[in-house]
Amino acid sequence: MQLVKPRTNRRRTALVLIDFVNLFDFEGAQKLAPRAIRAARKTALLIKKLRADRVPVIYANDNFGQWRSDFRGLVNKCVRQGGASADIVAALQPTGEDFAILKPRHSAFYGTPLDFILEELKVERLVLTGIAVDMCVFATAQDSHVRKFSLWIPADCVAGFTASQERSALSLMTRTLAADIRAAVRSPSTHRARAR
Repeated sequence: MQLVKPRTNRRRTALVLIDFVNLFDFEGAQKLAPRAIRAARKTALLIKKLRADRVPVIYANDNFGQWRSDFRGLVNKCVRQGGASADIVAALQPTGEDFAILKPRHSAFYGTPLDFILEELKVERLVLTGIAVDMCVFATAQDSHVRKFSLWIPADCVAGFTASQERSALSLMTRTLAADIRAAVRSPSTHRARAR
């Protein structure tokens, strides 16, 4: 297994994790949860690499209408709940060095300070990961494209309710948003095939 090196060049990159920290208490959650866990585990490998390269990590999560909530409180609630919620938090291990924003709607930009954070960090390229790929990830990708960020949306670090939804959303983001969707983690067999 080999991590794909982000094509950062001289552009400053930031990693955004969308809705991974989640209570999975909505309709269809049981269908999404196993796919989300797989994506979170691949994202954990990517985070390790990007943190080593000093790439800022930003968690963007729904506040679920809880206007007095905060990110640390949501993390603790996920741990207490157990199941997929706790598994994902354990895999991703948010740290005090990471940024965290709570979002009221689908896009991580809408009604949040994300624009200001990215401007302060002088970011030009975003790596988007998370759930669900055809909803919140897609909405964030559209808003990123409008703001002229270069996009990498690793196919193995996002999840939808079905494989078909994932393929469809990724294909659309490639075609309409010029997103790079190369997987973050290549299996040895894939790497050998590409080397030929």
